[in-house]
Amino acid sequence: MQQIRPYKVLLFLVVVLSLLCIPSAFIPAKGVQWLGVNWRFLPLERVWVAKKQVKKNIDKIVTAVDTSNINEGVKHQGKSSGQTGLPEGGLLASASENPLQLSSSAAAKLGRFFAVLQGAAEGQKISIFHYGDSQIEGDRMTGYIRQRIQQQFGGIGPGLIPAYNVYNTQSFRQKVSPNFKRYTAFWPPKMSSRRYGALLSAATFDVSGASDTPTEAWVEISPSPSAFSRARNYSHVKCYYNSCYKPCAVKVYENDKLIHEDSLMADGGSHALPLSFDHTPNKLRFVFSSTKSPVFTGFSLDGDIGVQVNNVAMRGSSGHDLSSSDAGVFAQMHREANTKLFILQFGGNSVHAFRDSSSVRNYIGALKNRIHYIQKLVPDAAIIFIGPSDMSRLQDGVFETYPLLPYTVDRLQKMCAENGVAFWNLYAAMGGRNSMPAWVAQGLAGKDYVHFSPRGASIASQYFFEAFGAAYTEWEAKKGGDE
Repeated sequence: MQQIRPYKVLLFLVVVLSLLCIPSAFIPAKGVQWLGVNWRFLPLERVWVAKKQVKKNIDKIVTAVDTSNINEGVKHQGKSSGQTGLPEGGLLASASENPLQLSSSAAAKLGRFFAVLQGAAEGQKISIFHYGDSQIEGDRMTGYIRQRIQQQFGGIGPGLIPAYNVYNTQSFRQKVSPNFKRYTAFWPPKMSSRRYGALLSAATFDVSGASDTPTEAWVEISPSPSAFSRARNYSHVKCYYNSCYKPCAVKVYENDKLIHEDSLMADGGSHALPLSFDHTPNKLRFVFSSTKSPVFTGFSLDGDIGVQVNNVAMRGSSGHDLSSSDAGVFAQMHREANTKLFILQFGGNSVHAFRDSSSVRNYIGALKNRIHYIQKLVPDAAIIFIGPSDMSRLQDGVFETYPLLPYTVDRLQKMCAENGVAFWNLYAAMGGRNSMPAWVAQGLAGKDYVHFSPRGASIASQYFFEAFGAAYTEWEAKKGGDE
């Protein structure tokens, strides 16, 4: 066999590399469209000098907050009324490096919420709803925020939970019978009636056999030992439902012992079946029996007083689905929950798809319409919008911030200011452009360069709570000066 001389191999490689340099020299960095495909080549300057990964220093950001005592707090010093959910007290932040951005109208609305929040610590009961994409899935961020708010202002329990939960969550445990089926407003399958309620998800059970023979289905709920301390306890449980048109019997078991037997209201309206306890029930099983399933829109797990903080994770959603529930059922469930604050956290699912500034403005215009929808249906509630985190794409071998992410954050802030919505800049709190790789390197975010790890979520949530607390402290000081 004839051997190839080394100089011929070298010559071949030089020729091939030289040919590859031709498109690198003449084709723009953004590529060219040909045959319906965008053809990109490594820019000529990158052939000789490799792009370097930005290594941002976030040590000060990580060490500036303490999340270690999340389950502890200054115990309530007042006389106990016997009510479950009394606050523990403590000091709120007086300032924040990344404060809530407030226009005059947003400040006024948030001030009215703070007045109600102050009342919650004194015996009232209100709700906060945290709607967001997969960044809050499994109670990530919400669980930490809930613990801090309930420690300060009262409240226990994870709040409203889905009738059929499919996400791994730290805050409660749930099992359902195999014949239950889940529907959501933001992902197929969907219900034609759109009667999802405030959680934008619902469940029904399949009825089998003869039409006059009732079918049984069950939902089992228990506290989670991995939950934050406040969420591990609750004394009130409600089952929310609507569209019950046939008799539906319900039996409730605690640790396999029958404790309640009842029938659901069969008038088709929206109702709740309430139960009260003098302890946290270890395991509750709701057994339903009917020839036609009602629509179950959730269960609430809370206490007598304080703040119920509800997590509504909408995987894959950009916030457009906030108006996808029947308006009457949505509004009624929020009235029942006494909702006084919405925390909205969206944008992450759209940033990667933005191609130019107009696509950003179109998205934010659609999001503004959803905010108006909420303001119309729940007019006395304030809104805080948490902007998207830093997110990275792999570009020329390194991870860097999506090009239109900073512009998106800026436009979101302006839209919020114009519509009476408070804005919190999560992107800035993380360290801004190209901070995500540093969060990943320290185990604070996943290898997808999008989602926080549990520790990273705690740090981000603590920064949000400090901004929230600083706004409350400032309102309280101004209120005192006005009196």
